[in-house]
Amino acid sequence: MKSGFVSIIGRPNTGKSTLLNQILKEHIAITSAKPQTTRNLIEGIYNEKDTQIVFVDTPGIHKPIDKLGHALNSQAYYSINDVDILLLVVDASVPYGKGDAFIIEKLNGVNKPVFLILNKIDKLTDNDILLKINEYKDLYEFAEIIPVSALNNDNVDRLIKVLKNYLPDNVQYFMNGETTTADIEFRLSEIVREKVFIHTNEEVPHSISCKLVGYENKKDIANVFVDIIVDRESLRKIIIGASGNMIKIIGSEARHDMEKVLNKKVYLELYCKTIKKWREKDKYIKDLGYLLNDE
Repeated sequence: MKSGFVSIIGRPNTGKSTLLNQILKEHIAITSAKPQTTRNLIEGIYNEKDTQIVFVDTPGIHKPIDKLGHALNSQAYYSINDVDILLLVVDASVPYGKGDAFIIEKLNGVNKPVFLILNKIDKLTDNDILLKINEYKDLYEFAEIIPVSALNNDNVDRLIKVLKNYLPDNVQYFMNGETTTADIEFRLSEIVREKVFIHTNEEVPHSISCKLVGYENKKDIANVFVDIIVDRESLRKIIIGASGNMIKIIGSEARHDMEKVLNKKVYLELYCKTIKKWREKDKYIKDLGYLLNDE
């Protein structure tokens, strides 16, 4: 048995969660086209007969503008120090920028293998991919550079194959069949947050969070109660929508996904409430499961 812990890091919206879901063949981490979708450290467990790889999906590293932003960066930095291998995922379809340079600078002094994952190669020609490899290869001493398309599952198998050569342990950390360490309550609340991300504009998603406040798992049905927390009243009105249409759409799609996860009928009740400036308040940041800078 070969095993190890692998952290997936990078800027927001580079496809880190999509890559994790593709590796596991299961929708563990929520995804959207908007940046900073992932907020918590999410562990996904890849199992083969002779291999176990524990992947840690992290929030996108970015320039923070509030306490929540600092907390998200802290979680990503924490994961860098606590794993065996790092996967730096970059969006190969966009130019190299200051955000990429910032993360690479943070990797200086890291004493562990760092893979560069050039994601979204489905948007590039073969020549473009070679140019990207040449652009990045002298910026850092990467152990491996692997182009992939997480969305299309292109070259992901090769990533797993190469990773196996670097796994340092021979311990089975989790039982066969386990795919994540995230508890069901967290996964259910994240499903709601994903639907809010999908159906609202750029301003709304980063001002909301979701918290499961009630869960009754009965024989034939699960009762789920989730609070959608916003930081101002105008956003609450957007999420509720005219005649409650928006929150009905969010609830309907979230319930459908929950039923697939739980394999039973779900009764879902959503409540949207305003907590002013919650992203600046330690109490709410901790209550919603995010690490603070001093933790």
